[in-house]
Amino acid sequence: MTRKSPRQMATAGPSAAAGPSAAAGTSADLVLVEYPARHPLTNEPIEHVALLTLNRPGQLNALNSLLMAELVVRLQELDADDAYRCIVIRGAGERAFAAGADIREMADQTPVSLTLVDSFARWGLIRRIRKPIIAAVRGFALGGGCELAMACDMIVAGEDAQFGQPEIRLGIIPGAGGTQRLTRAVGKAKAMELILTGRSISAREAERVGLVTTVVPAEETFLAALDLAARIAAQPPLAVMAAKEAIDRADELALSAGLEFERRNFFLLFASEDQKEGMAAFAEKRPPRWKGR
Repeated sequence: MTRKSPRQMATAGPSAAAGPSAAAGTSADLVLVEYPARHPLTNEPIEHVALLTLNRPGQLNALNSLLMAELVVRLQELDADDAYRCIVIRGAGERAFAAGADIREMADQTPVSLTLVDSFARWGLIRRIRKPIIAAVRGFALGGGCELAMACDMIVAGEDAQFGQPEIRLGIIPGAGGTQRLTRAVGKAKAMELILTGRSISAREAERVGLVTTVVPAEETFLAALDLAARIAAQPPLAVMAAKEAIDRADELALSAGLEFERRNFFLLFASEDQKEGMAAFAEKRPPRWKGR
């Protein structure tokens, strides 16, 4: 059966969001897709915004290999479709964004099996998505769930959210970026304490140490994430992608190399129609009309 593109699925309506292969036991029903996303109060479509829902509520949305494979496919589809400019990821239900990796799936792994499967390669693919991704976090974001939230570009946390890397309590360490991204987000001393003790932190503490973008009342989490996504999606898409790319390089490059990369992207945008439109609209005191080219 042919897989529908995000744009085709948008015209098919929310009932088609699980995809054409959503039979029991497949991965397709583990990530629900809605594009465009709809406002939770008015049910109106939110232009250029897509929504992905991690759909294992009975397991607190624990991240198994099937779910992660489907999540990557959906993100790549949206990244390739010009109709969508910002993506929101949430967990089904109110108890968890994702409570961690699926421990039952991991328990019998060996170094050889982990190397052969190399499921961690999917996490690198998530970081290659060019469009901004916002994590809307309620409840638990622990272990792999915290790593997934950190792999997103922004985190909107409800006041009931809890973040942490408790892998040390299982005799292992974070393996999908926790030691690296948490350290970059909150600094060495705090990351060391959190990872070596396995302690979880509240949404307010996460905001205070720089892990999350904003904290809102729990019941407003989804709406706040969609509002942020809509504001980003209203900006010129080429400039948004160029800015995201440059910001990401700030974690990886020395300052001089980062400045050079930023300057390159700045120069390249002057070849776009959106740059001409944005500056003309400013001079003419009218709203710009972005074309994404």
